[in-house]
Amino acid sequence: MANSKENMTQLKGVCTGAGYFSQFHYDGWNRIDEVEIAALCDTDQAKAEAIAQQFNIAKVYTDNREMLDQEQPDFVDVITPPPTHQEICQQAFDREIAVICQKPLAPTYTEAEAIVQAAQKANVRFMVHENFRFQPWHREIKMLLQQQVIGDRLHMLNLRCRMGDGWGEEAYLDRQPYFREMPKLFVYETGVHFIDVFRYLIGEISNVYAQLKTLNPVIKGEDAALMILQFANGTSGIIDANRYNESNQPNPRYTFGEILLEGNQGSIRLYADGKLTIQPLGELEREHQYQHQDRGFAGDCCHATQVHFVECMINDQPFETNGSDYLKTLQVQEAVYESAGKQLPVQI
Repeated sequence: MANSKENMTQLKGVCTGAGYFSQFHYDGWNRIDEVEIAALCDTDQAKAEAIAQQFNIAKVYTDNREMLDQEQPDFVDVITPPPTHQEICQQAFDREIAVICQKPLAPTYTEAEAIVQAAQKANVRFMVHENFRFQPWHREIKMLLQQQVIGDRLHMLNLRCRMGDGWGEEAYLDRQPYFREMPKLFVYETGVHFIDVFRYLIGEISNVYAQLKTLNPVIKGEDAALMILQFANGTSGIIDANRYNESNQPNPRYTFGEILLEGNQGSIRLYADGKLTIQPLGELEREHQYQHQDRGFAGDCCHATQVHFVECMINDQPFETNGSDYLKTLQVQEAVYESAGKQLPVQI
Protein backbone atom coordinates (compact mmCIF):
# COMPACT_ATOMS: atom_id res chain seq x y z
CA MET A 1 0.00 0.00 0.00
CA ALA A 2 1.00 3.63 -0.38
CA ASN A 3 3.43 5.26 2.04
CA SER A 4 1.92 8.72 1.98
CA LYS A 5 -1.55 9.89 2.95
CA GLU A 6 -1.52 12.59 0.28
CA ASN A 7 -3.89 12.10 -2.68
CA MET A 8 -4.99 8.63 -1.59
CA THR A 9 -8.30 6.97 -0.92
CA GLN A 10 -8.98 6.99 2.80
CA LEU A 11 -11.26 4.43 4.43
CA LYS A 12 -12.82 5.07 7.81
CA GLY A 13 -12.98 1.92 9.90
CA VAL A 14 -14.14 0.88 13.34
CA CYS A 15 -13.45 -2.31 15.28
CA THR A 16 -15.54 -4.39 17.65
CA GLY A 17 -13.56 -6.45 20.14
CA ALA A 18 -10.60 -5.97 22.47
CA GLY A 19 -9.66 -9.53 23.35
CA TYR A 20 -6.32 -11.33 23.08
CA PHE A 21 -6.17 -11.62 19.29
CA SER A 22 -7.39 -8.09 18.57
CA GLN A 23 -3.87 -6.70 19.12
CA PHE A 24 -2.77 -8.18 15.80
CA HIS A 25 -5.69 -6.53 13.98
CA TYR A 26 -5.09 -3.10 15.49
CA ASP A 27 -1.37 -3.28 14.77
CA GLY A 28 -2.14 -4.23 11.18
CA TRP A 29 -4.57 -1.36 10.63
CA ASN A 30 -2.08 1.11 12.11
CA ARG A 31 0.35 0.23 9.30
CA ILE A 32 -2.08 0.74 6.42
CA ASP A 33 -1.99 4.37 5.35
CA GLU A 34 -5.30 4.18 3.51
CA VAL A 35 -7.17 3.35 6.73
CA GLU A 36 -8.09 5.36 9.79
CA ILE A 37 -9.56 3.39 12.69
CA ALA A 38 -11.80 6.02 14.25
CA ALA A 39 -13.21 4.04 17.16
CA LEU A 40 -13.45 0.67 18.84
CA CYS A 41 -16.10 -1.07 20.88
CA ASP A 42 -16.00 -3.66 23.65
CA THR A 43 -18.45 -4.45 26.43
CA ASP A 44 -15.49 -4.25 28.84
CA GLN A 45 -14.72 -0.53 28.83
CA ALA A 46 -11.41 -0.90 30.65
CA LYS A 47 -10.10 -3.35 28.06
CA ALA A 48 -11.34 -1.11 25.26
CA GLU A 49 -9.63 1.95 26.73
CA ALA A 50 -6.37 0.06 27.17
CA ILE A 51 -6.38 -1.01 23.50
CA ALA A 52 -7.36 2.50 22.39
CA GLN A 53 -4.44 4.00 24.27
CA GLN A 54 -2.00 1.39 22.97
CA PHE A 55 -2.97 1.91 19.34
CA ASN A 56 -3.87 5.62 19.44
CA ILE A 57 -7.59 5.23 18.68
CA ALA A 58 -9.62 8.32 19.49
CA LYS A 59 -12.99 6.97 20.65
CA VAL A 60 -14.23 4.06 22.74
CA TYR A 61 -17.75 2.65 22.89
CA THR A 62 -19.42 -0.14 24.83
CA ASP A 63 -22.45 -0.38 22.50
CA ASN A 64 -21.82 -1.48 18.92
CA ARG A 65 -25.01 0.05 17.50
CA GLU A 66 -24.14 3.40 18.98
CA MET A 67 -20.65 3.25 17.50
CA LEU A 68 -21.93 2.41 14.02
CA ASP A 69 -24.59 5.16 14.17
CA GLN A 70 -22.24 7.81 15.51
CA GLU A 71 -19.20 7.03 13.38
CA GLN A 72 -20.88 5.94 10.11
CA PRO A 73 -17.73 4.08 9.00
CA ASP A 74 -16.89 2.54 5.65
CA PHE A 75 -16.28 -0.80 7.35
CA VAL A 76 -16.26 -2.60 10.67
CA ASP A 77 -13.72 -5.23 11.75
CA VAL A 78 -15.45 -7.84 13.94
CA ILE A 79 -12.95 -9.36 16.42
CA THR A 80 -15.34 -10.88 18.96
CA PRO A 81 -16.16 -14.51 19.91
CA PRO A 82 -18.05 -16.53 17.26
CA PRO A 83 -21.45 -16.59 19.05
CA THR A 84 -21.64 -12.78 18.73
CA HIS A 85 -20.81 -12.56 15.02
CA GLN A 86 -24.26 -12.98 13.53
CA GLU A 87 -25.81 -10.15 15.56
CA ILE A 88 -22.88 -7.76 15.11
CA CYS A 89 -22.62 -8.42 11.38
CA GLN A 90 -26.36 -7.90 10.97
CA GLN A 91 -26.09 -4.54 12.71
CA ALA A 92 -23.54 -3.52 10.07
CA PHE A 93 -25.55 -4.99 7.19
CA ASP A 94 -28.63 -3.04 8.33
CA ARG A 95 -26.58 0.15 8.01
CA GLU A 96 -24.96 -0.85 4.69
CA ILE A 97 -21.50 -0.99 6.28
CA ALA A 98 -18.89 -3.41 4.88
CA VAL A 99 -17.64 -6.13 7.24
CA ILE A 100 -14.42 -8.06 7.75
CA CYS A 101 -15.10 -10.76 10.34
CA GLN A 102 -12.76 -13.02 12.28
CA LYS A 103 -13.08 -16.78 12.14
CA PRO A 104 -14.55 -19.07 13.33
CA LEU A 105 -17.35 -17.37 11.45
CA ALA A 106 -20.13 -18.81 13.63
CA PRO A 107 -20.76 -21.70 16.05
CA THR A 108 -22.59 -23.71 13.36
CA TYR A 109 -22.60 -23.96 9.59
CA THR A 110 -26.26 -22.90 9.53
CA GLU A 111 -25.43 -19.65 11.36
CA ALA A 112 -22.42 -19.02 9.11
CA GLU A 113 -24.58 -19.51 6.04
CA ALA A 114 -27.15 -17.10 7.48
CA ILE A 115 -24.47 -14.41 7.89
CA VAL A 116 -23.36 -14.83 4.28
CA GLN A 117 -26.94 -14.75 3.00
CA ALA A 118 -27.70 -11.63 5.07
CA ALA A 119 -24.69 -9.85 3.53
CA GLN A 120 -25.85 -10.82 0.06
CA LYS A 121 -29.42 -9.70 0.76
CA ALA A 122 -28.19 -6.33 2.02
CA ASN A 123 -25.75 -6.07 -0.92
CA VAL A 124 -22.96 -5.32 1.54
CA ARG A 125 -19.32 -6.29 1.05
CA PHE A 126 -18.25 -9.09 3.39
CA MET A 127 -14.93 -10.85 3.97
CA VAL A 128 -13.81 -13.48 6.47
CA HIS A 129 -10.51 -12.64 8.19
CA GLU A 130 -9.01 -16.00 7.21
CA ASN A 131 -5.36 -15.06 7.61
CA PHE A 132 -3.42 -18.34 7.21
CA ARG A 133 -3.58 -18.26 3.41
CA PHE A 134 -1.95 -14.81 3.62
CA GLN A 135 1.12 -16.11 5.45
CA PRO A 136 4.09 -15.25 3.20
CA TRP A 137 5.24 -18.86 2.73
CA HIS A 138 1.81 -19.92 1.50
CA ARG A 139 1.70 -17.02 -0.97
CA GLU A 140 5.19 -18.00 -2.19
CA ILE A 141 4.27 -21.69 -2.51
CA LYS A 142 1.21 -20.71 -4.56
CA MET A 143 3.43 -18.72 -6.93
CA LEU A 144 5.88 -21.64 -7.25
CA LEU A 145 3.03 -24.01 -8.07
CA GLN A 146 1.72 -21.60 -10.69
CA GLN A 147 5.21 -21.52 -12.20
CA GLN A 148 5.16 -25.34 -12.22
CA VAL A 149 8.57 -25.57 -10.57
CA ILE A 150 7.77 -29.15 -9.47
CA GLY A 151 5.73 -30.06 -12.53
CA ASP A 152 2.20 -29.78 -13.82
CA ARG A 153 0.73 -32.56 -11.67
CA LEU A 154 0.77 -32.48 -7.89
CA HIS A 155 0.61 -35.87 -6.18
CA MET A 156 0.59 -35.06 -2.46
CA LEU A 157 0.28 -32.16 -0.02
CA ASN A 158 1.30 -33.18 3.50
CA LEU A 159 1.15 -30.92 6.56
CA ARG A 160 2.45 -31.77 10.02
CA CYS A 161 1.62 -29.42 12.92
CA ARG A 162 2.54 -29.67 16.61
CA MET A 163 1.57 -26.55 18.58
CA GLY A 164 2.39 -27.74 22.11
CA ASP A 165 0.12 -25.24 23.88
CA GLY A 166 -2.51 -27.77 24.98
CA TRP A 167 -0.84 -30.21 27.38
CA GLY A 168 -1.08 -30.24 31.18
CA GLU A 169 -3.72 -29.16 33.65
CA GLU A 170 -3.18 -25.47 32.87
CA ALA A 171 -3.68 -25.85 29.11
CA TYR A 172 -4.89 -22.67 27.34
CA LEU A 173 -5.54 -20.78 30.60
CA ASP A 174 -2.88 -18.12 30.02
CA ARG A 175 -4.08 -17.04 26.56
CA GLN A 176 -7.48 -18.43 25.49
CA PRO A 177 -9.06 -20.27 28.45
CA TYR A 178 -12.42 -20.66 26.70
CA PHE A 179 -10.74 -23.29 24.50
CA ARG A 180 -11.06 -25.73 27.40
CA GLU A 181 -14.87 -25.70 27.27
CA MET A 182 -15.39 -25.79 23.50
CA PRO A 183 -17.11 -29.05 22.42
CA LYS A 184 -15.33 -28.75 19.08
CA LEU A 185 -11.81 -27.37 19.30
CA PHE A 186 -8.99 -28.28 16.97
CA VAL A 187 -10.74 -28.56 13.61
CA TYR A 188 -13.16 -25.70 14.39
CA GLU A 189 -10.50 -23.32 15.70
CA THR A 190 -7.25 -24.30 13.95
CA GLY A 191 -7.80 -27.07 11.42
CA VAL A 192 -10.15 -24.88 9.41
CA HIS A 193 -7.15 -22.64 8.65
CA PHE A 194 -5.31 -25.57 7.10
CA ILE A 195 -8.37 -26.64 5.12
CA ASP A 196 -8.58 -23.16 3.65
CA VAL A 197 -4.84 -23.13 2.87
CA PHE A 198 -5.18 -26.49 1.10
CA ARG A 199 -8.08 -25.11 -0.98
CA TYR A 200 -6.05 -21.99 -1.77
CA LEU A 201 -3.02 -23.98 -2.90
CA ILE A 202 -4.62 -26.90 -4.72
CA GLY A 203 -8.34 -26.35 -5.37
CA GLU A 204 -11.59 -27.87 -4.25
CA ILE A 205 -11.72 -30.87 -1.93
CA SER A 206 -14.05 -33.67 -2.99
CA ASN A 207 -13.63 -36.34 -0.29
CA VAL A 208 -12.61 -36.44 3.39
CA TYR A 209 -11.70 -39.16 5.87
CA ALA A 210 -10.87 -38.02 9.40
CA GLN A 211 -9.92 -39.36 12.80
CA LEU A 212 -10.20 -36.99 15.78
CA LYS A 213 -8.90 -37.48 19.33
CA THR A 214 -8.85 -35.71 22.68
CA LEU A 215 -5.35 -36.15 24.07
CA ASN A 216 -5.67 -33.86 27.10
CA PRO A 217 -8.44 -35.01 29.48
CA VAL A 218 -8.91 -31.54 30.99
CA ILE A 219 -10.54 -30.19 27.80
CA LYS A 220 -13.88 -31.04 26.23
CA GLY A 221 -13.17 -30.92 22.50
CA GLU A 222 -10.75 -32.67 20.19
CA ASP A 223 -7.13 -31.51 20.21
CA ALA A 224 -5.73 -33.87 17.56
CA ALA A 225 -6.74 -34.61 13.99
CA LEU A 226 -5.68 -36.81 11.12
CA MET A 227 -7.42 -35.77 7.91
CA ILE A 228 -7.01 -37.47 4.55
CA LEU A 229 -8.30 -35.25 1.76
CA GLN A 230 -8.91 -35.99 -1.90
CA PHE A 231 -8.99 -33.05 -4.31
CA ALA A 232 -11.13 -32.77 -7.42
CA ASN A 233 -7.96 -32.58 -9.57
CA GLY A 234 -6.63 -35.92 -8.23
CA THR A 235 -4.16 -34.59 -5.65
CA SER A 236 -4.18 -36.18 -2.19
CA GLY A 237 -3.65 -34.30 1.04
CA ILE A 238 -2.87 -35.17 4.65
CA ILE A 239 -3.23 -32.96 7.71
CA ASP A 240 -1.53 -34.53 10.74
CA ALA A 241 -1.87 -32.11 13.62
CA ASN A 242 -2.35 -31.69 17.33
CA ARG A 243 -2.11 -28.97 19.94
CA TYR A 244 -0.75 -31.34 22.61
CA ASN A 245 2.75 -32.40 21.58
CA GLU A 246 5.50 -29.87 21.10
CA SER A 247 7.44 -28.57 18.13
CA ASN A 248 11.24 -28.48 18.24
CA GLN A 249 11.17 -24.83 17.09
CA PRO A 250 11.53 -21.76 19.34
CA ASN A 251 8.28 -20.34 17.89
CA PRO A 252 5.85 -23.11 16.87
CA ARG A 253 3.27 -20.42 16.06
CA TYR A 254 5.39 -18.90 13.27
CA THR A 255 4.45 -21.25 10.42
CA PHE A 256 2.27 -23.54 12.61
CA GLY A 257 3.86 -26.56 10.97
CA GLU A 258 5.83 -28.10 8.14
CA ILE A 259 4.62 -28.82 4.61
CA LEU A 260 5.79 -31.22 1.91
CA LEU A 261 4.40 -30.89 -1.62
CA GLU A 262 5.29 -33.58 -4.16
CA GLY A 263 4.76 -33.23 -7.89
CA ASN A 264 5.70 -35.10 -11.03
CA GLN A 265 8.97 -33.14 -11.31
CA GLY A 266 10.04 -32.71 -7.69
CA SER A 267 9.20 -31.44 -4.20
CA ILE A 268 8.70 -28.20 -2.27
CA ARG A 269 9.30 -28.15 1.48
CA LEU A 270 8.26 -25.58 4.06
CA TYR A 271 10.24 -25.75 7.31
CA ALA A 272 8.91 -24.56 10.66
CA ASP A 273 11.23 -21.53 10.63
CA GLY A 274 9.78 -20.32 7.31
CA LYS A 275 12.54 -21.69 5.09
CA LEU A 276 11.36 -22.92 1.68
CA THR A 277 13.29 -25.42 -0.45
CA ILE A 278 12.86 -26.89 -3.91
CA GLN A 279 14.16 -30.33 -4.88
CA PRO A 280 13.76 -31.21 -8.58
CA LEU A 281 13.82 -34.93 -9.32
CA GLY A 282 17.41 -36.18 -9.56
CA GLU A 283 18.85 -33.06 -7.90
CA LEU A 284 19.79 -31.91 -4.41
CA GLU A 285 17.43 -29.82 -2.30
CA ARG A 286 18.13 -26.07 -2.62
CA GLU A 287 16.81 -23.17 -0.58
CA HIS A 288 14.39 -20.78 -2.26
CA GLN A 289 14.92 -17.17 -1.16
CA TYR A 290 11.89 -14.97 -0.46
CA GLN A 291 10.81 -12.30 2.02
CA HIS A 292 9.24 -13.19 5.37
CA GLN A 293 9.56 -11.72 8.84
CA ASP A 294 8.64 -12.64 12.41
CA ARG A 295 6.38 -9.67 13.02
CA GLY A 296 2.81 -9.49 14.27
CA PHE A 297 1.10 -12.85 13.96
CA ALA A 298 2.54 -15.77 11.93
CA GLY A 299 4.64 -13.92 9.38
CA ASP A 300 2.54 -10.74 9.67
CA CYS A 301 -0.41 -12.44 8.01
CA CYS A 302 -3.06 -10.33 9.77
CA HIS A 303 -1.55 -7.21 8.22
CA ALA A 304 -1.40 -8.93 4.82
CA THR A 305 -5.04 -10.04 5.13
CA GLN A 306 -6.12 -6.51 5.95
CA VAL A 307 -4.07 -5.04 3.11
CA HIS A 308 -5.94 -7.40 0.76
CA PHE A 309 -9.27 -6.22 2.23
CA VAL A 310 -8.37 -2.56 1.73
CA GLU A 311 -7.06 -3.04 -1.81
CA CYS A 312 -10.23 -4.87 -2.79
CA MET A 313 -12.42 -2.21 -1.18
CA ILE A 314 -10.64 0.62 -2.95
CA ASN A 315 -10.43 -1.11 -6.33
CA ASP A 316 -13.86 -2.79 -6.13
CA GLN A 317 -12.35 -6.25 -6.52
CA PRO A 318 -13.66 -9.52 -5.02
CA PHE A 319 -12.23 -10.71 -1.71
CA GLU A 320 -10.43 -14.05 -1.81
CA THR A 321 -12.25 -15.13 1.34
CA ASN A 322 -15.65 -13.67 0.59
CA GLY A 323 -18.65 -15.28 2.22
CA SER A 324 -19.63 -17.61 -0.60
CA ASP A 325 -16.11 -18.91 -1.02
CA TYR A 326 -15.55 -19.38 2.70
CA LEU A 327 -18.66 -21.52 2.99
CA LYS A 328 -16.81 -24.06 0.82
CA THR A 329 -14.09 -24.25 3.48
CA LEU A 330 -16.74 -24.69 6.16
CA GLN A 331 -18.42 -27.47 4.15
CA VAL A 332 -15.13 -29.38 4.32
CA GLN A 333 -14.92 -28.68 8.05
CA GLU A 334 -18.41 -30.12 8.50
CA ALA A 335 -17.44 -33.18 6.47
CA VAL A 336 -14.42 -33.74 8.72
CA TYR A 337 -16.62 -33.90 11.82
CA GLU A 338 -19.15 -36.10 10.01
CA SER A 339 -16.43 -38.48 8.86
CA ALA A 340 -14.94 -38.74 12.34
CA GLY A 341 -18.37 -39.46 13.79
CA LYS A 342 -19.22 -42.14 11.23
CA GLN A 343 -15.65 -43.45 10.91
CA LEU A 344 -16.20 -43.39 7.15
CA PRO A 345 -15.11 -41.25 4.18
CA VAL A 346 -17.50 -38.42 3.32
CA GLN A 347 -18.10 -36.89 -0.11
CA ILE A 348 -18.22 -33.09 -0.25
